[in-house]
Amino acid sequence: QVEAKTTVSDRNNNGQKTAEQLSTESEIRGLQLSRTRIVNDLETATNPHYRKSLEAALSHLDEKIAKLK
Repeated sequence: QVEAKTTVSDRNNNGQKTAEQLSTESEIRGLQLSRTRIVNDLETATNPHYRKSLEAALSHLDEKIAKLK
């Protein structure tokens, strides 16, 4: 009976996410959108200084995304 209660309780919580989880997922999506924009800009950037700046921003975003996952 104890195992059955735990199993039912676990099933109920599996589909629901906490506010913190939802916030983290939203932040990750935003960072991934920024990352996509930077990658697109890198494909067309010709100025070496601008490319270096974009590469640094990309690296920073990758670090933030990795920490949140």
